[in-house]
Amino acid sequence: MHLSTALALTTFSSLVGAVPLFGTSPSTGHGVRVAISKRSWLCDSDGIVKKAELRDQIHYTLEKIQGGFTRYQENIGEAHPLASSLSFRRPVKRAGGHGGDSLTDANSTLWYGEISVGTPSKTFTVDFDTGSSDLFLPGANCGPSCSGHKIYNVSDSSTAKDLNKKFELTYGDNSTVSGEQYTDTVSIVGLTANQTLGAAEVYSTGFQSDHFAADGLLGMGFPFYLAKQGSELYIGGTNPSHYSGNFTYVPVTTKGYWQVGFDGVWVNGTQVKRSASAIVDTGTTLILGETDGINALFAKIPGSRQVENGLYTIPCDFNTPISVGFGGKEFSVDPKTFNLGYHDSSSTDCVAGAASDDSLRGKFWIIGDVFLQNVYTAFDVGNGQVGFADLHS
Repeated sequence: MHLSTALALTTFSSLVGAVPLFGTSPSTGHGVRVAISKRSWLCDSDGIVKKAELRDQIHYTLEKIQGGFTRYQENIGEAHPLASSLSFRRPVKRAGGHGGDSLTDANSTLWYGEISVGTPSKTFTVDFDTGSSDLFLPGANCGPSCSGHKIYNVSDSSTAKDLNKKFELTYGDNSTVSGEQYTDTVSIVGLTANQTLGAAEVYSTGFQSDHFAADGLLGMGFPFYLAKQGSELYIGGTNPSHYSGNFTYVPVTTKGYWQVGFDGVWVNGTQVKRSASAIVDTGTTLILGETDGINALFAKIPGSRQVENGLYTIPCDFNTPISVGFGGKEFSVDPKTFNLGYHDSSSTDCVAGAASDDSLRGKFWIIGDVFLQNVYTAFDVGNGQVGFADLHS
C-alpha cells in the first residue's frame, strides 16, 4: 500500500536543503525553518562503532530502495531503470539450529522535528525521510505498541475524514505499521496542506518509543541542513545564512527517488569512481557503492583495510582528501564526517563512512549523511532537481 503525498517538499543538507512547497521553486531567503534533531545509536559511550547495527542499517537502506523499485513498477507499469542493478536479500542468521531473520533496530540515524495536524491543531514529532514517501502517526486504537508516543485521535479533529481504507507498510528492517487512512490538515511552521495520512493501529518493535524517538514518520521521497547541532529543514526556499556562492544543480533523472547523475569520486586528486547514478537519501548514514568501486576508493587511503561484510577502517588520524562530483563541481568530504568512530577499544583504526555491498552492481551509489553533512542541499520539487552549495566556513 502506498499513501498519497500532498506535501511536496524540497529539503536541505549539512543537510541544509531547500524544499519548495506545492511545486514552487526555491527562492533565496524566503521560506520557513523547522529545527530538526538527530538521534543515533551507531556508537557506544566510549565512541566505539556498533558494527552490527551499522551493517543492519545498510540492509535497511538496500531493502528500502529495493522496495521502492517494486512499488515503482506496480504504479508505473514498467521496471525502474535501476532495478536490475540491485538484488538484495537479507542474510539469514541461524541460532540454535533454527533459521530466521535477525530483527534489530535499523533506525541508527533519524532526523526528526515537529509538524501540526488536525483542527484544532496538535503537535507531533516526525522523522523526515527523503528515502520514503508516506506519513503516519500513532492512532487512538493503537494500544500498547504505541505507548510513549503522542496519539493522533481523529475524533478530536473537525477536519479529519475517514477514507475507509486500510494501510500496511513494511520497512527495510522488517518494521511494520498498519491502520486506517484519513485526510486531515497538516502544517509545517504555518504552511498547510490537506494530506493523506495513516492513523496506526499497530506499531512493530522498530517504531515503539524505546527504539524510535519520533511519534511518526513523514516521507519526503519525492516529494535538510544536517549537522551535529543547529540542523534544520527549510521549506519554500533556501537559507543564505548557511551557504555561500551559487548552487550547482543536477536534474532528477527518474522521479521515484531523489535520483541524479554524479560525476564520480576522487581520493587525493585521483578519480576512483566514474560517473553513474546516485540516490541522495537523508535516511542513510553512509556512502554506499559496489565492491569494486569502494575498494578502489580505499586503495588510495593509506592504512585503510576491509574488516567485515563491506565495512572498512581508516587510521583515526587520517586526513586524505575525498570529494564527490556533481554537475561539474567537486565537493569535499571533511575527514571528521568520514570517521564514524573507533573500530574497537584497543585499535588506532576507526570505521570509515563508505561501505560496499555485493548486491549493488555499479550502476548507482547511495549518497547519505557522510557526504550531505558537508554541503547545503536543495531538493527542488518544482524543477525536478537537486542543488548543492558550499557551507559557510
